[in-house]
Amino acid sequence: MVDTSGIQDRFDRSSRGLTMNSSSSRIIDKKNKASVQTAVLDICRREVGHLSTRKFSHRRAASEDLVLRLDLARKLQKHSGCVNTVSFNAHGDIIISGSDDRRVVLWDWENGCIKLSFNSGHNNNIFQATIMPETDDRSIVTCAADGQVRHATILEYGEVETKLLGRHQGRAHKLANEPPSPHVFYTCGEDGLVQHFDLRTGEATELFTCQPVRGRTFTPVVHLNAIAIDPLNPNLFVVAGSDEFSRLYDIRRYRYDASAAFGKPVDHFCPEHLLGDENVGITGVAFSDQSELLVSYSEEFIYLFSNNMGWGSDINSVLDDHHLTVNSDSEMETDSKPGPQVFNGHRNCLTVKGVSFVGANEYVASGSDCGRMFIWKKKDSKLVRVVEADKQVVNCIQPHPHTLMLASCGIDWDVKIWTPTGLEKALPPTNINRLRPSTNHLMVSPRDMALELLALRSQRMSPERRPNEEGDMMEFIVTFDGDSSDSEDEAPATGYFHWPVQDL
Repeated sequence: MVDTSGIQDRFDRSSRGLTMNSSSSRIIDKKNKASVQTAVLDICRREVGHLSTRKFSHRRAASEDLVLRLDLARKLQKHSGCVNTVSFNAHGDIIISGSDDRRVVLWDWENGCIKLSFNSGHNNNIFQATIMPETDDRSIVTCAADGQVRHATILEYGEVETKLLGRHQGRAHKLANEPPSPHVFYTCGEDGLVQHFDLRTGEATELFTCQPVRGRTFTPVVHLNAIAIDPLNPNLFVVAGSDEFSRLYDIRRYRYDASAAFGKPVDHFCPEHLLGDENVGITGVAFSDQSELLVSYSEEFIYLFSNNMGWGSDINSVLDDHHLTVNSDSEMETDSKPGPQVFNGHRNCLTVKGVSFVGANEYVASGSDCGRMFIWKKKDSKLVRVVEADKQVVNCIQPHPHTLMLASCGIDWDVKIWTPTGLEKALPPTNINRLRPSTNHLMVSPRDMALELLALRSQRMSPERRPNEEGDMMEFIVTFDGDSSDSEDEAPATGYFHWPVQDL
């Protein structure tokens, strides 16, 4: 066996010599030298076997020095509409994107070239596109504003076969594949429905329709915007949408009891001060590799929950107790629950934004209405980066599966690639409260207007489902916002009215 102790000593002496400069330069460059020295030592220790490859990879991905050096590497330009979704394949060498133009594009992001572009078969804006793992990157699932859930199979010579798997009555914003299965995934939609798909059968299983808490009579269902599966326990998944709760479900309860009672969550997550707040909603959720739950609220902040911060399955009792406490004249001593971490500074009002963990799950990232990308340190919620990433709104930020590299997209018609190649480290964020002039508009979708009308009408209706009437209304909603372009390469209308705030 080779004795590496002498080599390590030389590396240590060499690293100590890096700091032997004049006192003035040492003060100026102290942090830069420390970060460079640490990186050099980590490489040396890995090469001589004193640092495992796994630990080395984690240290590099979690390095704040690299986060501060993230810079725009390239723009991937092909779409002719807003890019609503971007994600990586399992190896990290291919990016998939979907857009308002209804096309799916696979990119070799490192070289900036297109590997494949095809018509998804959707009739409206694509909201999510995912490459299923362990399929040689040939199996792709998508969901969209037309409510359809589709499967695309890449055949020989680049031919693509697409087919309809299922449908939601309203927009289907998100899907989540069960790790590491190449066959199983879930979807959620604004109809409140959660569906389970298995590509081996090609059939959809309607699991449940998400019901509002007691007393919320203004809407018959919770319009769902987000879904995520716990990577440590794929039996658990969370959904969230038009109220204050992230609801956790266990799929094993469905398998053991295929009754309608499966729709009851096993846990609810919500910051205590938002309990009973009917003016907030949730646009994005994500699980860390330690089962921590990240939740992004519209008109509010981002919160990080550990698995012991839930309110339990009986949320109506919790709300009753909370209501009594808030309205009690006497001071009541209550056992305070540990609160979630808070990440703030961004703006989430105009669009359905995602939220994600980056940098070996040591950082939190979100887009913003001001067109910038925000990155916080997870352990102390410190805002470390604010980056110009879109002319209007950033909606989606996705991390590379193995290294510190990001892809972002939003209202612009491109995908932006961010790598830690900056020669200088970024300065601390300043002026984060400014707002672009172009974002002083309310973006109101005709479909959202129709859904509001449907919610108001539901107050005068029985809570029982009326298939014909709701179906007619939903058909009107989908048709009203449909694009009339016959060309698959022509950019469809975005389907939004832009009303200046001062005119409202």
